[in-house]
Amino acid sequence: MKDLSELLPRDKHDFERVSNLKNINKKDLIKLIPELLEWLQDINWPIAVEITKLLLSVPQETIPYVRKVLEGGDDIWKEWCLRYFVMELPADLRQILQDELVRIAYKPSKGEQLEEVHITAREILNN
Repeated sequence: MKDLSELLPRDKHDFERVSNLKNINKKDLIKLIPELLEWLQDINWPIAVEITKLLLSVPQETIPYVRKVLEGGDDIWKEWCLRYFVMELPADLRQILQDELVRIAYKPSKGEQLEEVHITAREILNN
């Protein structure tokens, strides 16, 4: 059995490994979701948008991990997850995160207000 962590990007410019991840089977990709989601902590990292596309190929399986981010304290990470992942989901899958979106949109924490995460949550709710 191979160690799946060997497939993960090594740095923010590791497009080769990201490209290779597009060819692995979905079961293995799903096992890597938590580590891949960490690349959305800074959308300015060159591979971040490509990682988002990978996660959108397994949206239902990624949603529970995004929920944990939305319930956490990293407000910038919340913004990137909302803007680059949740906003791209079909409406029926966005509905799964409805409670988190409503809370952020209408009862944001101070940090969520500072980073304007509540504005992004409202955008998603209005689409």
